[in-house]
Amino acid sequence: MNLSNPSLLAFVLLGGILLLALLWIARLELKWRALFRGKKAATLEDALVETQKGYEALATAHRELAERHTVLAAEFPKSVRGIGTVRFNPFKGTSGSNQSFASAFIDGEGNGVVLSSIYSREHVSVFAKPLRNHDSEYGLSAEEKQAVEEARGNPKSQ
Repeated sequence: MNLSNPSLLAFVLLGGILLLALLWIARLELKWRALFRGKKAATLEDALVETQKGYEALATAHRELAERHTVLAAEFPKSVRGIGTVRFNPFKGTSGSNQSFASAFIDGEGNGVVLSSIYSREHVSVFAKPLRNHDSEYGLSAEEKQAVEEARGNPKSQ
């Protein structure tokens, strides 16, 4: 084979270029198939339109979540954030057990309620006292104060 012949050299060179072009086209075809894998789109334009619709749906969902977050962030301080319960025996020195209790339910601003139950053999009494800024306009017993402190996150031993 004599490569000094110009027509033979041009033919070999053209064949090499053609082979590289075919490999490049095959590579593009693989990328194209990977791009459209799992999609119903038949053309690049359809794929872009489908992607745009997905983006718009995500943007709408993001806006809705941001609005919900704003509402929840405003309501969060008003939700119950602390609960404290103290069990006790109101009749010390007598038989019985700690069946009475005081429970405090407070929000992030210190507002809420203290529920107390006094248990005796004859009856059970239940009391509710509103809280404003971790205090009540009604007198709180030592156990109720302890329940409020536990609800604030400051537990004290009985």
